[in-house]
Amino acid sequence: MKRCFYIIVLINALLWNVDAQGVKDNLPQLDLAKIAQVNQSDSYITFPADIGNLEPLMFEANVNPSFVIRERKDSRLMGVLTAQITIRMFNEASFPVNTPSYIPQISVYYLASKRNAANSFTLFGKLGHHSNGQDGGFYDEDGTINLQTGNFATNFFELGLIKSEFSQSLNAQKFFKSAFEVHPKSWILEELQGQYSGFRWHTAFLAYKLPVRMGHGGSVSADFSLKAQTTWFIDNINDWDTFNIKRLSASLTFYYHPKFLEDIGFFVQYYHGTDYYNIYFLHRLDVIRFGIMTELLRF
Repeated sequence: MKRCFYIIVLINALLWNVDAQGVKDNLPQLDLAKIAQVNQSDSYITFPADIGNLEPLMFEANVNPSFVIRERKDSRLMGVLTAQITIRMFNEASFPVNTPSYIPQISVYYLASKRNAANSFTLFGKLGHHSNGQDGGFYDEDGTINLQTGNFATNFFELGLIKSEFSQSLNAQKFFKSAFEVHPKSWILEELQGQYSGFRWHTAFLAYKLPVRMGHGGSVSADFSLKAQTTWFIDNINDWDTFNIKRLSASLTFYYHPKFLEDIGFFVQYYHGTDYYNIYFLHRLDVIRFGIMTELLRF
């Protein structure tokens, strides 16, 4: 009888160990490059089917390749170079591409917690430039902003943190970001001062729903993901009150990755706030749009 009891205890212990190991193996492994990839803007192209007050477009495209600088894969410190370009092709005669956004950046990430952990804490800093490649006068003769050839240029730095957490109940990897973006007065075009925000607070929440059966070697992509982002203009612009709702820009993006596609999927996004397309910054948008997006992140 005693021998039978010991056998039962041994079997339960073995089963518990196997189950615990299975849970451990099922956790996504996040190195610093993956965390940085989450923080970089996605590459995408929209369909000509926007709903809202955006000018009629053939498409908007964002191209954002990243070049990682690190000593080895498990480094706690890493640099990332990006050459982000955003373009809009307008649905007009000859389909013009007006004043693309050029946003080259260099970022530095420091992993302040355990390497390759699903639950981690990361600090980052970013130095960037935003311009439209034009050299014409900022204003037209009638005093309106020259959207065709007007010069737009600013430089900025950003400091922030990223917290990652894995939800066992949802089988989802979650990220929370908070950062401050600063455009020093001497770094921004004189005509932009007072009407283009030079001090911004960014927040973001991202959730990646993973397959029930995880792969090995970091080869599994999320079935779908959800991204909520907000930006609040802190400084004094356009004589807005401190809590004027116009200071808020927000977006909600839902991304679906079908099984029959490898590196791209479909997304739908709602955006409300000031236009982020360089010299169009005074425009206010309320738009729902659809498109395809690259998703190279693997867990």
